[in-house]
Amino acid sequence: MSAPQGQVPVTVRTFAQRFSATRRGARLARLLSVHQLTAWGLSPGGDGHDAAVLVVAELAANAVLHGRVPGRDFAVRLTYDERRGVLEIEVSDTHEKCPVPKAPTSEDEEGRGLLLVEALADRWGIRERRGPGKTVWARITEAR
Repeated sequence: MSAPQGQVPVTVRTFAQRFSATRRGARLARLLSVHQLTAWGLSPGGDGHDAAVLVVAELAANAVLHGRVPGRDFAVRLTYDERRGVLEIEVSDTHEKCPVPKAPTSEDEEGRGLLLVEALADRWGIRERRGPGKTVWARITEAR
C-alpha cells in the first residue's frame, strides 16, 4: 500500500473583477487589487506590490478616461505565479482605440501614464480581446 499523496500547493492565483467605467470604479479596482495582493503575500512597501498597485491604478484610470464607452464596464484581472514570482496585470475596456505612449511636454497635464507603466513593468503590451475593445497588460517580476 502506498502512502497517500499530499496536495500540491497552488502556485498560480487569479483575481478577476468587472468595474463601472467611472472614477469610482477605477478607485475600487485599485483598492481591491491592493487587498488581493496583500492576501497573496505581496507586502505593501515591497517592490512588486507597490509597482503593481501603481500599474493597476494607471491602467484603470486610462480605461475610465480614454477607453470608456457609455454603458460598458472595464475589467481587471491579476494572475500571480507564486513559484516564479511573476504578476500579470490585465485591464480590458471596450474602446477600439489603442493607447500610445508619448513623451509629454512640460505644459501637458496628462500623458505620462504609459511611461510610468513602461518604467515599472518588466514587459507590457496591448492585445485584442474577445468582443469589442482591447486588453492592456503588464508583467511585473517581484524582487526577491
